[in-house]
Amino acid sequence: MDNSYQAVMARNNEIMLRSVGMDYSKFNTGKIAFDYEGMMAQAGYSLDEVIRIQGETGVGNTPIYELRNLTELVRRTAPRGKGARILIKDEAANPSGSFKARRASVSVYHAKKLGYKGLISATSGNYGAAVASQAAKKGLGCIVVQEVFDSRGIGQPEILEKGRACEAYGAEVVQLTVGPELFYVFLRLLEETGYFNASLYTPFAISGIETLGSEVAGQIREKYGQDPDAVIITHAGGGNVTGTARGLLKAGCKNTKVIGASVDLSGLHMASDGDFNRKSFTTGHTGFGVPFLTWPDRADVPKNAARALRYLDRYVTVTQGEVFYVTEALAQLEGLERGPAGNTSLAAALAIAREMDREQIVVVQETEYTGAGKHPTAQLSFARQQGIEIRRGDPRENVPGKAIVLPTNPGQISVVDYDLNSARRSYLRKATEGYTVEDLDQVDLEFLADETRWSKEKVIEEIRHGLQR
Repeated sequence: MDNSYQAVMARNNEIMLRSVGMDYSKFNTGKIAFDYEGMMAQAGYSLDEVIRIQGETGVGNTPIYELRNLTELVRRTAPRGKGARILIKDEAANPSGSFKARRASVSVYHAKKLGYKGLISATSGNYGAAVASQAAKKGLGCIVVQEVFDSRGIGQPEILEKGRACEAYGAEVVQLTVGPELFYVFLRLLEETGYFNASLYTPFAISGIETLGSEVAGQIREKYGQDPDAVIITHAGGGNVTGTARGLLKAGCKNTKVIGASVDLSGLHMASDGDFNRKSFTTGHTGFGVPFLTWPDRADVPKNAARALRYLDRYVTVTQGEVFYVTEALAQLEGLERGPAGNTSLAAALAIAREMDREQIVVVQETEYTGAGKHPTAQLSFARQQGIEIRRGDPRENVPGKAIVLPTNPGQISVVDYDLNSARRSYLRKATEGYTVEDLDQVDLEFLADETRWSKEKVIEEIRHGLQR
């Protein structure tokens, strides 16, 4: 068998079909369109069944806490009558210490059901640790493929920390330098082992997160007798947003605002050897958030089940310094030491709660475990070693890859809105490349309307304007 890069990439679809056990081509309904809900249903598990599956391995049913001290801090810096109540869903209580245990649980259950001997995941680490943990419970093998090092052999401390976690759960960890070889090695391993592709982007993975949204709805109703007014979700590849939003909708939370939050790493290229170690966040940043928002099918499966543009009401960014500041504030004011990913949405929550009325409720829907490599001290020390300036001041002076500016007071924490209409136009340009409106079927236009949350008429107008530009 030809195992050259070109040959393996040419076998991509064939390898994916064998490793996921799903024929994605049968969902195609038009030139562009595919049956998204039909694909999600193909996972074959209802919400109640997922709850049962997760209960077997101790996943889910995590606590939710009101952050009284941080809420009071926000109210002291908010206009009169403003300062919504802030709650946090403590997903660090899951096996492996993050919400990703939810998405791993269904994938591992399904792999075991189909007779696979093990699973492979390509991830910076939290998801790999979740797959390894769940695989251990089911007696399956696990391989995790990580991008860890730049060309100098220097590894980012957060990724190294997560690699240690994967190994602790019994996974074989394959560590690579940054570059295109990640997907190539991933495909080779799938082909050689015959293992299940535990992609972050299958219907199995996304359906596992739906329980998170439904739990948030149930816990807020039980405790406060109302639906959450806003749920803030750290946004990277889109799975967290998609699964949580779908769970909220299944629980009947039709008026809850779904807000995505990412660390602003604009100007840094995620696949660049030179930029790789100049970012202090390995997930939940714009380097993933924006590309996956505007073109989700860049994923490692033919059709991505994570489609955040369908569900987001708002998308905001925060700076690295603000997240580091909030990480320490959560530990020192609330007694919860948690990792950086969930604290991205918590940083956004402090700013957004300041805009909302006091009787309203905003939920930060996840935390993650922390460890030596994830801690702000390790991250900031590593940044200094890379020549990045660290100082106190106005966080808007943060320059990704050059300066991390920590706030001097909580009133400086703010968010910058990302234009979702711009993201929708970008998505339409990619989706309709090579087509005119007249080339498309009605099913295509209806699909694009669902994808963008625009009317079909608005989609037609935007496609025509795009062609004119």
